[in-house]
Amino acid sequence: MESGFGSDFGGGAGGGKLDPGVIMEQVKVQIAVANAQELLQRMTDKCFRKCIGKPGGSLDNSEQKCIAMCMDRYMDAWNTVSRAYNSRLQRERANM
Repeated sequence: MESGFGSDFGGGAGGGKLDPGVIMEQVKVQIAVANAQELLQRMTDKCFRKCIGKPGGSLDNSEQKCIAMCMDRYMDAWNTVSRAYNSRLQRERANM
């Protein structure tokens, strides 16, 4: 009985050898997906707590506007921090 663990990591015609490049790309994709899920979860939690006073069956106009503005601000802040972080990483790599 084969477990199939290696089948997702670039096995194929190479005789079952794992391609480190393929593995790294798959790991990068998984990290990006996890980061996007975390961003969405945090944004949802923070904006819900900020904008929804009394949960109900629908959102009124002020709640809808608050959610939209909160999400826009959160995304802007996330992008600003991400750019600053990436810039710092690039500077540190250049100094190595």
